[in-house]
Amino acid sequence: MAAPSGVALIRSTVLNVAAVGGVLCIAWVVAALVFHLSLIMFRTGSMSPGIPAGSLALVRQIPATQARVGDVVTVDRSGQLPVTHRVVEVNAPAGAPAGAPVEIVLKGDANPTVDPAPYRVETVRLVLWSQPGLARVVVWLSDPVVIGSLTIAVAALVTWMFWPRGFPVRP
Repeated sequence: MAAPSGVALIRSTVLNVAAVGGVLCIAWVVAALVFHLSLIMFRTGSMSPGIPAGSLALVRQIPATQARVGDVVTVDRSGQLPVTHRVVEVNAPAGAPAGAPVEIVLKGDANPTVDPAPYRVETVRLVLWSQPGLARVVVWLSDPVVIGSLTIAVAALVTWMFWPRGFPVRP
């Protein structure tokens, strides 16, 4: 059997890379749904130097009763953007069941004082991991021109992969 041509090798490599990318996307969606995972972007430097502005973080939604002093959590605020700061105090009634309202006092690592008022929440999003600078990549990938270009590129790739090829004529 003859070795594959250069074009066939490129097609095969591109198809394999695209397949791995597709599997990773599907795995992320399943993991996000099953484990309540999401991504957040940091717009301010209130958590610097550990999590500077422009960072991307992986967060997991948990009952507020599970938040501990020292955790970095995101809490939702009515009519405002969420806030992500470090837990400095948790005021939960003794034996409170998961999902019970809890008062949490937060403080940004770069802030001199705690936030003005405690947050009364039932759930928080616990920061599991963060990476400085990745928020810019997400913002860039969210640009309509980039999304349109990627869509056209993927459509061209699919067309190229499945376009009928000429078959050699046997003598």
